[in-house]
Amino acid sequence: MSLAPALSMLAAGFCWLSGTPGPGPGVRPILLLPILMLYRVSLFRLLLPAKLLLCAALLAAPACKNNTPDPTPVATPAVLTGSTFIGEYSAATLAARVPLVGTLAQFPVRVYRLTYLTNNTDGQQTTASGAVLIPVTTTALPVLSYQHGTLLPTSENQAPSYYATNSDIWSVVSVLASTGYVVSAPDYIGYGASKALPHPYEHAASLASTSADMLRATREFCQQQSISVNQKNFLLGYSEGGYATMALHKYLQEKYATTLPVTASAPGAGAYHKSAFARYILQSTQPLSFLSTYVWVLGTYDRIYKLNRPYSFYYQPPYDAQLQANPFSTVPTQQSQLFASAFRQAVLTNSDAALNASITDNDIYDWKPTAPMALFHGTADDYVPFFNSQDAYNAMQARGATQVTLNPIQGGDHFSSAATYTLGAYTFINQYK
Repeated sequence: MSLAPALSMLAAGFCWLSGTPGPGPGVRPILLLPILMLYRVSLFRLLLPAKLLLCAALLAAPACKNNTPDPTPVATPAVLTGSTFIGEYSAATLAARVPLVGTLAQFPVRVYRLTYLTNNTDGQQTTASGAVLIPVTTTALPVLSYQHGTLLPTSENQAPSYYATNSDIWSVVSVLASTGYVVSAPDYIGYGASKALPHPYEHAASLASTSADMLRATREFCQQQSISVNQKNFLLGYSEGGYATMALHKYLQEKYATTLPVTASAPGAGAYHKSAFARYILQSTQPLSFLSTYVWVLGTYDRIYKLNRPYSFYYQPPYDAQLQANPFSTVPTQQSQLFASAFRQAVLTNSDAALNASITDNDIYDWKPTAPMALFHGTADDYVPFFNSQDAYNAMQARGATQVTLNPIQGGDHFSSAATYTLGAYTFINQYK
């Protein structure tokens, strides 16, 4: 999902979760009253009812190898390779960055840029980067892994490790950290230290492993600097960040259940059911505003799974040549004008085994979380449709997951739901802190 320009939407009010409070299975509709000051859909912005932190908008959006990691415990060598101190910011300074939350910022925060080792999609080791935010306190704090939303290559400087003014990590994520969370914020492959590499957009396995390695690097850094952290790990993210959060939760449960146990996660508005999403797109008759980002998904899968299909396999003229020259160029909003009929039929009939496997390998909706998880999604989301979260909830319930909740944001679209997601997500994880 491409970044929207900065915007201001001023309203007052509040929202709440209906249903029985606390963890447990069930669907909890979120009733949306006028809400919040949302400055930028890609930013984690906020407004707060009296004692609830609303840290709003964590944006972004939607070879054949097994996406499931080996559950067998393995040795985990150190991954941290370097750190750079960016600055220390008082609680008052952080509060001033985000209006109306001055009383909620509790601790000063020190910010560092970390570099660490991780594997690229081809299995080759590379150096990645991210930001770590450390509250200044002697109390042992939990670690929160924050997965950012979609960043176009032109928005490289918004990646967490740059700590750029007005970025989400600089604004509301910093306030979130100041409430008592050590924040681990991976750039992902393709940004920061690894910006020379293509970003594996919406590729579950690499988003998960890169985020997990950043989490490991964060804990190594804390140990190196004698910073007290406890064993709790929380996961948050919206849109691509929601997809990455879901993938990370699954990966940590399968590979790091004892060394990096998940305490709770709150994925928001992710495209978890990729195969159903593909069919939805190719059967749609209404305009779809997100097709340029779906082009990015297809390009990622073609490269990673070595499909090596020509652009003319995916797209009709003149868009095949146009996208080959510039994969981020403008495309029509009607899928019937963009996609080639052979590609459409291959997906809808499952007649292309390699293509189908590249898509289903990135389905991450059907598994059984053992730690609490709260799914959030706008019911009117036309960017990443609500069925992605509904399907995940249904599949997890069918597998016997007892601590998964579904929180529909009634009437919310992909952008207006971000603030409500953040309030619900913060409230959810905070009960386990």
